[in-house]
Amino acid sequence: MIEKALQSLRPGAEWSINGDTLDGLVWLTVGVSRPTDAEIEAEVARLQSEYARNEYQRRRAAAYPSFADQFDLLYHGGYDVWKAAIDAVKTQHPKPGDAA
Repeated sequence: MIEKALQSLRPGAEWSINGDTLDGLVWLTVGVSRPTDAEIEAEVARLQSEYARNEYQRRRAAAYPSFADQFDLLYHGGYDVWKAAIDAVKTQHPKPGDAA
């Protein structure tokens, strides 16, 4: 996750990291300041929070019927049958904050 935090904080910067701690970070880009450890740790926390908050999206994506199956539902069952299948997935994996 440190790598993603660095990419987010300093897009296009070059660096290398040995291991999975900030002790192994070597900053390679001249003219671009290295983020502080506190900035990196805060960005890691933000990214982890965002990832957890969007878990419902990953679950929905895995649960939706394939596009081919959705087109089949539309062709054979019509809009209402297709919409019911999509709504069932959304109900099974609600967006945080949505009323059940």
